[in-house]
Amino acid sequence: MKQAEYIESIEIKALWKGGKHIHWELTPSVNILSGINGVGKSTIINHSAHTLHQIEGGEIRAGEVVEGVTIKLFPADAEVIKYDVIRSFDRPLLNSNLLEKLADSRVKTELDWQIYKLQKRYLDYQVNIGNRIIELLTSGKPEDQVEAALVSTPKTKFQNIMDELFKDTEKTIDRRSNEIQFFQHGETLTPYQLSSGEKQMLVIMLTVLVQNGEHYALLMDEPEISLHIEWQKVLISLIRELNPNAQIILSTHSPALIMNGWMDTVTAVEDVTV
Repeated sequence: MKQAEYIESIEIKALWKGGKHIHWELTPSVNILSGINGVGKSTIINHSAHTLHQIEGGEIRAGEVVEGVTIKLFPADAEVIKYDVIRSFDRPLLNSNLLEKLADSRVKTELDWQIYKLQKRYLDYQVNIGNRIIELLTSGKPEDQVEAALVSTPKTKFQNIMDELFKDTEKTIDRRSNEIQFFQHGETLTPYQLSSGEKQMLVIMLTVLVQNGEHYALLMDEPEISLHIEWQKVLISLIRELNPNAQIILSTHSPALIMNGWMDTVTAVEDVTV
């Protein structure tokens, strides 16, 4: 099944009463929807994200129309693209059935739930890169020996990013653990013990890491929520550094998020409403 490089456009039929439609042409790299509060930027992102959640397996198939949303892929003969949706609000989990099924009582909020699911993806990611290193080292080809040394580079980059982000509170990531955990002042911390802003940054960076460098669509509604301004400034650059093939699609009203070279990627809601 041929994988797409990116989402070329999002169309939403009759998003609001009165028949207004959305047609948003996207770039392969960064796409930021802006506008004043109430103009509809979050509605567009959330409606698209909600639609994607109706599609099983984290993949969008070409030509698939769900709840009036049409996703056009590039290149035209691509059949599917993988995607992730990141929720930034750290609200308490209210789904009692979900809480009863969870084996981990530390999962209490929406960000905790995302971390819980990402832990498994992180373990799978590590198994995959481990298998890849073994495959390369046993091939007998000199060029594969060189490539094997580079397979773990994104993981190391992720660890370095987290250490740099958390340095002011003297937290460092545990590089020996198969699960995500941190050290602070000689104590071991689980990710559920982090602040809301720290959890949010961890969720974003970990989601990008486990994409394993593949072409992905990453949707976020106001990802600056809970992030202090210095983290807002570097957020997009860090995502692009960790996976240059990630297509970022987000809404924001934070000037800090776009001030470091992303002004040209901003689209106003009125420019995509027809």
